[in-house]
Amino acid sequence: MQAEEYTRRGKELVDYIGRYLTEIRSRRVVPDVQPGFLRPLLPPSAPSEPEPWENILQDVENIIMPGVVHWQSPHMHAYFPALNSWPSLLGDMLADAINCLGFTWASSPACTELEMCVMDWLCKALGLPDHFLHHHPDSHGGGILQSTVSECTLVALLAARKDKILRMKSRDSTEALSEPHTDTDESVLNSRLIAYASDQAHSSVEKAGLISLVKIRFLETDERFSLRGETLQRAIQEDRRRGLLPVMLCATLGSTGVCSFDCLAELGPICASEGLWLHVDAAYAGSALLCPELRYFLSGVEYADSFVFNPSKWMMVHFDCTAFWVREKFKLQQTFSVDPLYLRHDNSGATDFMHWQIPLSRRFRSLKLWFVMRSFGLKNLQDHIRHGVEMAKLFESLVRSDSNFQIPAERHLGLVVFCLVGGNALTQELLRRLTQSGTMFLIPAAVGTKLIIRFTVTSQFTQPEDIHRDWSIIQRTAAQLLKPGFSVRPLSLSLSTDTEASEDEQETLWQEQEAEKLLWPSAQGQVLRRSP
Repeated sequence: MQAEEYTRRGKELVDYIGRYLTEIRSRRVVPDVQPGFLRPLLPPSAPSEPEPWENILQDVENIIMPGVVHWQSPHMHAYFPALNSWPSLLGDMLADAINCLGFTWASSPACTELEMCVMDWLCKALGLPDHFLHHHPDSHGGGILQSTVSECTLVALLAARKDKILRMKSRDSTEALSEPHTDTDESVLNSRLIAYASDQAHSSVEKAGLISLVKIRFLETDERFSLRGETLQRAIQEDRRRGLLPVMLCATLGSTGVCSFDCLAELGPICASEGLWLHVDAAYAGSALLCPELRYFLSGVEYADSFVFNPSKWMMVHFDCTAFWVREKFKLQQTFSVDPLYLRHDNSGATDFMHWQIPLSRRFRSLKLWFVMRSFGLKNLQDHIRHGVEMAKLFESLVRSDSNFQIPAERHLGLVVFCLVGGNALTQELLRRLTQSGTMFLIPAAVGTKLIIRFTVTSQFTQPEDIHRDWSIIQRTAAQLLKPGFSVRPLSLSLSTDTEASEDEQETLWQEQEAEKLLWPSAQGQVLRRSP
C-alpha cells in the first residue's frame, strides 16, 4: 500500500468506523461464539502474496465483528465504561503516524512537554492538590500518562518499597527500628514489609503484592463498604507487634463491586503519622471530579502521595490512557532510574519519563487527551458526566419501583447494583438468561454473601429510551423466573453435589463458598484477607 491508496482506504475506514459507532445499537452486545471459534475461519498460515484491501475489510465484518463485545453500545453495562470519542480517535491517528518513542525528552521533546502540560490541566480540572503539578513553585511532583491503573498501583508500591528500604538502611533513619540496617540485604528487609487495602479493593492490588513480594493485608470495611481510620490504625498496631513494617495503603475511591469510597479524611492523617505511602485508586470515579458537586469523596486527598484514574474509562479518551500523579517525583526516579550511555543527552535537567515507569518506551498518549480536552472543553465534559449519573438515577428509580427487586448497596455515580428478592439462585439465573440473550451485557458481584448484578451506564450514547428498553427486558426475564411452580437449582453456586439439598441449604453453601474464597491465602502466602 502506497500513500495514494492509503489516503483512499483511510477515508473508507473512517466512514466504516463512523457507521459502526452511530449504528451500534443494532448489533448484538455479547457475541454468540465459543472459545476457538476464529481458528477454523482463518488459513493456517499467513498469505505469501498481498491480498486485496476489499477482502480484508470484508473479513473484518464477516469474521471479526461476530466475535466482538461492543463496549460502546448503550446496552453494555458490564465492568466500567471504556469510552472513545471522535477527537480521541483522531488524536491517536496522528500519534500513530508520528509513532515516536518518548522515553527521554530528547527522543521527542513535544511528546514529553505536552504530557506535562495536559497533566497539569487535568490536575487543576479535577481539583487535585498543587503538589501534583509539574509547573508550580511549591511542587516537587508531577503527572505522567501510563497504560493502566494496575501498572500504576504496582509502580506506587515499588516506589514506596524502595523509599522505605532506603530509609531503613540509613543511619539517619527515623523508622521504628532498634538500629539502622545499613548492612542488611534488601530482600530481608522486603520480607518484613506489609501494605494495606480494603476488602473492596481491585484485584490489581493483590497482583502488585505478588510481583513485589510485599505482603498485602485486606481490611474489613464498614456497612457502607468504606475503609475507616480506626480499622487501619488497629491493623498497623497489630502488624508492628508482629515485627512487620507497614509501607503503603491503597485507598479506593469508587470500588469495582459497588462503587464505594474509602474514608480519605480519616485514613490520610494516619498514613502521614505512621509513615505510610498513601496511594489513591480512583480508576472510574476520578472522571467525576470534573464536576465540583461530585467531589464529596475527595476530602483528605491532600495527604495522598500518589493518585491515579483512567480518562480511558468515563472521560471519552480511549484506551490506553491512565493519569498518574506523585507528590515526590524523585521517589519514582530513585526506584526506576537507569543511565546507559546511549540514552544520555545534553539536556540533563529535562524530564525523562523513562525514570518514572517500568518500561522504557512510551506512546504519545497526550495527543488524544489534548484533542479531547480542547474539542469538548471542560463544560461539555462535565455535562457528559452528569448525563451518565442521571441515566443511572433513572435506572435506580425503575428498580425501586418493582417489589421483586432490591438494591442492596447505595448507588454512586453511574453504577447501580440490584438483585431479585428470591435469593442468589434466582439472581444468577436472571443474569445468565440476560447474558445469553445478547441484548445487554451485565456482570455479577457480591455484597457480603448476597449475589448482585452490576448495571453501569457506560456509553456516551445512552438515552432514557435505552434505559427503559433494558429495564423492560430485565423485568420480562424476571417474570418468567417468578412464575408459580418455577424452580432453579443453583448447582454452579454451591460446593454441594447433593441434588436433594433444599434451596435454603444451597443458599447457605453458596455463602460458605464465597467466605472461603475471601479467606483463602494466595499460593505465595502473600495475601492476608479478612471476611467482609
